[in-house]
Amino acid sequence: MQRQARISAIFRLAYPIVIAQLGSIMQGWADTIMVGQYGTPELSAAGFVNNVFNLCIYFLLGISYATTPIVGNYFSQGKYACVLRTLRESNVVNLLVSLVVALLLLILYLNIDRLGQPAELLPLMRPYFIVLLISLPFMALFNSMKQFFDALGDTKTPMWIMIGSNILNFILNYLLIFTLDQGLLGAGLATCISRLLMPLSAYVALRRGSLLRSANFQQAAHTIRSTRPTNKKHNNIFSRFLSSPFAPRGEGMLSLLKLGLPISIQMCLEAGSFNVVAIFMGWIGAAALAAHQIMGTVSTLGFMVYYGIGAAAAIRIAYFRGQDEWDEVSKTARAALGMSLISGVLISLLISLGGSFIAPIFTTSHHVALLFLSFLPCFVAYQIGDCLQTIYANALRAIAHVRAMMLYAFIAYCLISVPLAYVFAFPLGMGAVGIWWSFPFGLTTAGLCYYFQFRSCTRKMTKD
Repeated sequence: MQRQARISAIFRLAYPIVIAQLGSIMQGWADTIMVGQYGTPELSAAGFVNNVFNLCIYFLLGISYATTPIVGNYFSQGKYACVLRTLRESNVVNLLVSLVVALLLLILYLNIDRLGQPAELLPLMRPYFIVLLISLPFMALFNSMKQFFDALGDTKTPMWIMIGSNILNFILNYLLIFTLDQGLLGAGLATCISRLLMPLSAYVALRRGSLLRSANFQQAAHTIRSTRPTNKKHNNIFSRFLSSPFAPRGEGMLSLLKLGLPISIQMCLEAGSFNVVAIFMGWIGAAALAAHQIMGTVSTLGFMVYYGIGAAAAIRIAYFRGQDEWDEVSKTARAALGMSLISGVLISLLISLGGSFIAPIFTTSHHVALLFLSFLPCFVAYQIGDCLQTIYANALRAIAHVRAMMLYAFIAYCLISVPLAYVFAFPLGMGAVGIWWSFPFGLTTAGLCYYFQFRSCTRKMTKD
């Protein structure tokens, strides 16, 4: 495959993912603005509850990411029965894990008054917490189905579902928060309803779309009907489901968990490190924390572009892995890295040149705006590391080599990034800027570790 064709294939898969993720970010901004307009206590309560749920959301995302390499591998080999069975296994695994996470969050909810939060915020936190808790299983199911669509090369269907959900969430927010005067509870209900409809929409799209109506999948469906038992022993729906050749298997679900758990831990370590440095920012002062929030929000735009490219590359890499084309696996990863680096240069220039115009959008404080501008060199410095870690983390997931990533993430974020943030900020007296200067070290360390791990795996497979 020529380099241009390789880049074109990645781009066709990547842009719907990027659009959907950017849409989610914009919806997050809209949620924050609407709740903030309703009242400051509501905004404070939402901030605490959302921070609690964010790590859980990353954990559930990591579990769902195991679906893509497994489905992509079967799909590339023409094992359509295994593809359909893996979808069922993925749905069951993601649903069960989400219920376990929800149970742990429920225990936390029952002890929320012991977490040292202002007493006047607890009546706002409790109903919002419960509504978000109810929405978790629906979100987990959609994650599973989205990864299934992505693995088969259909990234547009999840994009349209996510865009539709964002629009619905925006409308419901306005109606429930302001028109019906439900405040923060209204925001939570809007999120819950949107998340409920997402897996239902994905299921309808899957059943009515052209993907499963192709000749190969129709033949697999015929296999289901022809092998389904008809004796009295299996005369109920549950028995027929379990005895079907496409029923979830313990072995398959265990494989999803073995692959998904290391991914989840790696993602939580990365996200957790950013939560810790936010605490450091709070020690410095409110202005530093505000500038950190603005820079974090702006930098997410760049990350989502890299993530879209990396996720698209993972789809292609999983396919070539199934075909045992390891040379193409390596070339696809390199092409994706080149695309993300070019994107990083453009994004860095755009944000750096427009920094003085961006800050006033988020704040009226001159001091906060100056702090935001002082973070820009740090932001530019870590783009290479961010590209490396995003692309090669996705590449390692695609070839199902993820266990070492947990160790590398622990080293990069817990042993390098967080300690350096503290040392730069306080003993060396660099303040808020010092915290941001720790990010290039952590992200670049993670990126290089992932790169060398990927190169070692692909070289070994090429030789074999």
